[in-house]
Amino acid sequence: MQGVWLVVMGVSGCGKSSLGVALAVGLGLPLIEGDDHHPPANVEKMSRGIALTDADRTGWLATLGRALADSPQGAVLTCSALKRVYRDQLRAATPGLRFVFMAIERAEAERRVAARAGEHMFPASLVANQFATLESPAGEAGVLAVDATAPLGVLVGQVKAWLPAG
Repeated sequence: MQGVWLVVMGVSGCGKSSLGVALAVGLGLPLIEGDDHHPPANVEKMSRGIALTDADRTGWLATLGRALADSPQGAVLTCSALKRVYRDQLRAATPGLRFVFMAIERAEAERRVAARAGEHMFPASLVANQFATLESPAGEAGVLAVDATAPLGVLVGQVKAWLPAG
């Protein structure tokens, strides 16, 4: 699929990377893994269990916005995009940008993040902060909310069905 720019968003542990990979493959688009673009200082903070601030995220979001804009054929980006201002920053870089919000309960997100301890920079102790920071994108234009606990194939089908109409 050409000309589709999509952000798979939500708190840590919701399954952004899994859905992002599946959508990128299924849509024939490049994947931009948001976590790979954090500056070393952000990675160090998160690894130590320190939550990122808006200031920490500003440069990271600018980098992600440039990566989207530099993908003229479209792309799938995985990014928490927890606040409306963060989503608006990405929208400014890529008009027509769409978001898939992976909704999940806090306990399930904490369980998933704890299960991958040692494999990911983000500790389970920061999940509560992400929920505190999250401003639901429900009601924003170009947003599809999905149940993050649904099977991956179901989620891919929901997004593909939504894209032509969204």
